Amino acid sequence: MNKTVKSILLVIGFGLLGYGVYTMFAPESSLSIGSLDITTQDNTNSYITIGLGLASILISLIGGKSIK
Repeated sequence: MNKTVKSILLVIGFGLLGYGVYTMFAPESSLSIGSLDITTQDNTNSYITIGLGLASILISLIGGKSIK
């Protein structure tokens, strides 16, 4: 695998990983009535983004090595 492609995959992987972690911890919606706070959050997209980021990082690190 070309060194440029590996670098691009690595950068994209870390970007997706960071964005996925950010969206996991940033609340999507919240409701506050007096002292009652209700927050709802669906982390399905965050898990998918983190998985794609990890896959991209692994492909960039493992890609191009020959198996003997």
